[in-house]
Amino acid sequence: MLLRNAGICFAMLLLAALAPLAVHAQDVPGIEICTVEKTMERRTSCLQSNVDFLQKTIAKLALDHQQKLDAANRQIDALKSSLAGLQKTLGELQAAQAKTAEDMKKKQDAPPPKDAAK
Repeated sequence: MLLRNAGICFAMLLLAALAPLAVHAQDVPGIEICTVEKTMERRTSCLQSNVDFLQKTIAKLALDHQQKLDAANRQIDALKSSLAGLQKTLGELQAAQAKTAEDMKKKQDAPPPKDAAK
């Protein structure tokens, strides 16, 4: 009996948690169809609202894209710096490899010491 009551309580709590909340209507800015307005004042107001919405949208998109461009430019600068460091390291490694190869060649071309022949 206790388990049955606990199951019912759980089910009721679950339903209460999942019940949709009351949603109030809001005036969401966006493009409106202004041709349905009868009076010139309302039509003009509607058109001005559309213009304001589009200008705000363009400004927001311009800012977003500028931030993305700035981030990309910073990443490009970091990659250029990293590439310069890698090129320097590669040059140093090639110089060391050439020096090692030259030392090995000199060692092979040199006559053996007199003490080593006996």
